[in-house]
Order: sequence, then structure tokens, then C-alpha cells
Amino acid sequence: MDYTAKLDQAIGKLHEEGRYRTFIDIERRRGQFPHAVWARSDGIEQNVTVWCGNDYLGMGQHPAVLGAMHEALEATGAGSGGTRNISGTTVYHKRLEEELADLHRKEAALLFTSAYIANDATLSTLPKLFPGLIIYSDALNHASMIEGIRRNGGAKRIFRHNDLDHLRELLQADDPDAPKLIAFESIYSMDGDFAPIEAICDLANEFGALTYLDEVHAVGMYGPRGGGVAERDGLMGRIDIINGTLAKAYGVMGGYIAASAKMCDAIRSYAPGFIFTTSLPPTVAAGAAVSVATLKKDATIRAQHQTQASILKTRLRGLGLPVVDHGSHIVPLIVGDPVHTKQLSDMLLEQFGIYVQPINFPTVPRGTERLRFTPSPVHGPREMDALISALDQLWSHCALNRADLTA
Repeated sequence: MDYTAKLDQAIGKLHEEGRYRTFIDIERRRGQFPHAVWARSDGIEQNVTVWCGNDYLGMGQHPAVLGAMHEALEATGAGSGGTRNISGTTVYHKRLEEELADLHRKEAALLFTSAYIANDATLSTLPKLFPGLIIYSDALNHASMIEGIRRNGGAKRIFRHNDLDHLRELLQADDPDAPKLIAFESIYSMDGDFAPIEAICDLANEFGALTYLDEVHAVGMYGPRGGGVAERDGLMGRIDIINGTLAKAYGVMGGYIAASAKMCDAIRSYAPGFIFTTSLPPTVAAGAAVSVATLKKDATIRAQHQTQASILKTRLRGLGLPVVDHGSHIVPLIVGDPVHTKQLSDMLLEQFGIYVQPINFPTVPRGTERLRFTPSPVHGPREMDALISALDQLWSHCALNRADLTA
């Protein structure tokens, strides 16, 4: 076997399809978000504006968050020193879990190193706790949910995206006495559309199913205290397990589930993804706890965020560009071709200092390749004007709306 040739073949295929992913080296500067410095391959440093970051609210720069992290670093040092089971549980981890449980009005929360791991570990463990469990999964669920469900060895049913009739058909077709769980997201990150949470909860009640809701793109940003779309809609009490992240609205790192004390205890005791992983550094846990606590009290920043997203979508529509608008903070601009999407991204970066990463298959279906913008409260009028002007020039010049890139 020529292993190198096989690697060349696999990577070459991505290049041929126009979906080979490249990373640019950027350095965030404290207090200057969304501005950063791009270390170009020619050795020149170029100032850029980041329009695709997941630090939705700029909390990664918040003075209270940074202060808590500095304090924890001086008090504890760099790392946690072990897994949660072996010396890696500190007062900072416990404090963060208490903040998260309170955020979602649940008895307990369980902290993981990322929301991906939280989804994967939890969904792959549940069939151990409920033998014969059938999981009903939305077709557009995140890769972490898909992977956890795939690995658990149990039965699964995939229902068409947000299709309640299809979900009902699948539930009706199965043994009424079998344990069941419906897994879905509150906001789907690529189109920014919302799940019909209340209707899904109604079906879960009717068929005796548990509910598992991924609120990764909503925690911190929706609801009176940032508890997510379920809090906004008064439905948190009807969700059995909530998954969230600390790496987006909260600006730090980590993931978690919030549920009953017994559910969290069982996952803690059975999930390899929790048991055998070194815990987050205390510095990270300290910063995340302050970020969560701060956003519980600050609804103003959430309102500013929604306003900025609405303004951007309105201005893109004003140019006649194919923006997707489901009423959330996510702003996808559909290009529809991987090569064109990458070239547009490159031109925005090189000519205008605007960084937005192309989104291609398999993250989105073929033919729906896009640029996904994530405006924040600190993307002001100057940044917005610069983006709109650049897109106006490039879209018209490249005739991307006719899939005829000639630039």
C-alpha cells in the first residue's frame, strides 16, 4: 500500500471539488474585537475585521471575564491537574456548574471540555441507561449529535428537518412501550432557522419520549437571562436535557448539559467522554462562570446583538443579495458554488481586510455553499459600511449571482 499516494488522492479530491479548507493565521488583540491582525504568508501583517467569529457578544474581551481568569491563574496555575474523577474537580468547576444549572432552572449541570464532546458523550451513553432506547433525530442536527447517536449502538430514526408530521409517523410506528428520546436543536447554525420546540414537546408528551435540546447557538443570546430559545418561549421546564456551549456567546471554552440531578449523575458515572478527559483549566472555568453570571443580568447586549443582525440582513437585501433570514442572529449569504465562495472569501480578505470563512459541503448541502456572517454588538456602523461596500463591489464585478465568476 502506498499510503502517501492515498493521502494525496484524498486531499487532491478536495482541491478538485473546490472545497479544500485553508486556515488563516489571525491574532486577536485585547480590547479591539472584532479587529485582528492577519499574519500573511508573505510575512506582512494586515489589519482585518472578523465577520465569522463565534464570540457572538464579544465576551471574550469583557473586563470582568478577563479579571476572573487572571485571578484564577494567579491562584491555581495553568491546568486542572487531572480528570474530574482524579483531582480535576475544583471550586471553579463546581461554581460554573451551579451557574449553568441556575441558568436553565435545572437541578444540575455537567461540564465537558466542549459542546461537541457533551453531545457525543451524552447521546452515546443514554442507551446504556435506558436499554432499548430509540432516538429520533432531526435530519439537520449537528455532527456531534449525529456522531453520538451513531456510536451508541441503539436504534435511531431520522425525521425530516422540522417536519412534525414525519416525526409523528416515526413515533407511531414504534413500540409504545419502548423508551424514546427526541434530539433536536433550537437554532440551526447554517440557515439560522428555529425548531418548533413547543410542538415537539407536545409530541414527546404524547408518546412518552424524553427531549434533548441543543441550545449551542442560543445560550447567552435569547431569553430574559440568556437561557436560550427555550427560556425565551417559556419551555425550559419541558426539556429533559439541554446542551450548551461556553465558546460562543460566553466567549470562552467548554460545553455542558443541564438536566435533573439523577440524569447528570448517571452521565457523569457512565460516559467515557467525561470520565477519561482532563477537565477544563480552572482559569477557563472561572472566566466562563463570570461570563454566564454577567449575561444573566445584561439583556441590553442581547438586544444590541439582534439589532445588528437585523440591520445587516436588511442592508444585504437592499443590495438584492440572496441572504437567508429566519429571524435569528445568523446571516447566511448563499453563493451556491464552492469555488466561487472561496474566491469571494479570498477577495474580501485580500482586497478589503474582511475575514469571513467559506462554508462548503459537507457542512452544508452541495449547491448551497455560502458565506456565514456573525455580526456582534461591537460591529459598528464603520465596519458595517465597509462590509456592504465591499460586497456590493465584488458581487457585481464577479457576477456571482449568475454563477459566472470572471474576476
